[in-house]
Amino acid sequence: MAITIYHNPKCSTSRKVLGWLEEKGLRPRVVEYLKTPPDTATLKRILKLMGAKPADILRRKGEAYEALGDVAKMSAGDLIARMVAEPVLIERPIVVSDRAAVLCRPPERVWEVVS
Repeated sequence: MAITIYHNPKCSTSRKVLGWLEEKGLRPRVVEYLKTPPDTATLKRILKLMGAKPADILRRKGEAYEALGDVAKMSAGDLIARMVAEPVLIERPIVVSDRAAVLCRPPERVWEVVS
């Protein structure tokens, strides 16, 4: 099974999930999304696999989030565009397999994708 983790090495939750995957003998493709953000098509594919809306993976902390203003008034397309332009707005970690994707908050959610 091909697995990708959208990872921030500075995040303890992200490090925990990556460690669990590696302990299980899996070798996920690691995307440090702050350095290499997903493009619009990739983010839409991830959301479709999750059965989620952009607001579901929006990181609701920090200056970038505060600068968005009233998120409820933003369209899905606008949120995706902002996440692509400012990947710090994407909550992490997100683990993606061929059949599903999940935001690993709490980290135990990773098993929904790889079990």
